[in-house]
Amino acid sequence: MKTSVMDGVNARTQLVGRNRLELLLFRLGKNQIFGINVFKVREVIKCPPLTHAPHSHPVISGLANIRGQTITIMDLSLAIGGAPLTDLAQGFTIISEYNRQIQGFLVSGVDRIVNLNWEDIKPPPVGIGRHNFLTAVTRMNDELVEIIDVEKVMGNVLGFSDEVSQSVTDSTGKDEISGCNVLVVDDSSMARKQIIRVLEQMGVEYTVAKNGREAYNILLDLIGKGKPVCEHFSMVLSDVEMPEMDGYTLTKNIKEHTELANLYVMLHSSLSGAFNENMVKKVGADNFLAKYNPDELAEQVLSVLRRKTSTRDKKAA
Repeated sequence: MKTSVMDGVNARTQLVGRNRLELLLFRLGKNQIFGINVFKVREVIKCPPLTHAPHSHPVISGLANIRGQTITIMDLSLAIGGAPLTDLAQGFTIISEYNRQIQGFLVSGVDRIVNLNWEDIKPPPVGIGRHNFLTAVTRMNDELVEIIDVEKVMGNVLGFSDEVSQSVTDSTGKDEISGCNVLVVDDSSMARKQIIRVLEQMGVEYTVAKNGREAYNILLDLIGKGKPVCEHFSMVLSDVEMPEMDGYTLTKNIKEHTELANLYVMLHSSLSGAFNENMVKKVGADNFLAKYNPDELAEQVLSVLRRKTSTRDKKAA
């Protein structure tokens, strides 16, 4: 049995800018329901034959050849601290694309696709601690749906580099970024750490918000205090998928606000491909950068900050 969940993607693009999303619901061996954004999913298939990968991370169940491509298959239950999945022959594999990589996640069962409002998606409870793998939660029919921080899972399993090349940091002039402050918006703790590490290596000041709603309130608060936002923040660097308000809606709100419209917005997301290029234009974002390459991020941010300071200095002269 094979279930394509990307059919009708053109219709789903209508969700963009309306603070809505579609989740594929699935289970990991128990009654708990989990969710993943449909736009991250290429397809759902029965668990394919797996080839053992020697010396690989324990979470990696094996490698699979799918349509001529070798794909790493991970046990998602084990990855988030649960028991390893058994009876794989009866399970499913969610083939997804994150951070420019295609991988499969083993799950015990796939439920259905649901259409939700991001306002109904909430950050995980503070009391669960910082070592959890949740990025958001919501409720459906009195059941709790947990949305996994897949970027954190992949960082733990596959590793990542957050080091900016010396050639890039050496090219960063302090005068070029003097007085610049970047508003970083991302709900993933792993992603925030990666971005902050890059900015700190360049000596760039930053302010952090954990979702679009929090970021938009920061901007509105500045307006309420009579402060020119575009002088306080040089740019907004925002994720797309976030509880309460997503990055598309945040961008749309910024660009439609008379006192925020000139604020530079770069969307930085593990959602990649031509789809995002179209959506960037639709909501009016100034740029899009697929996660996650530290040098590319540093260079893109520097390019924006240099233009910002150059314009500022010309006005001062």
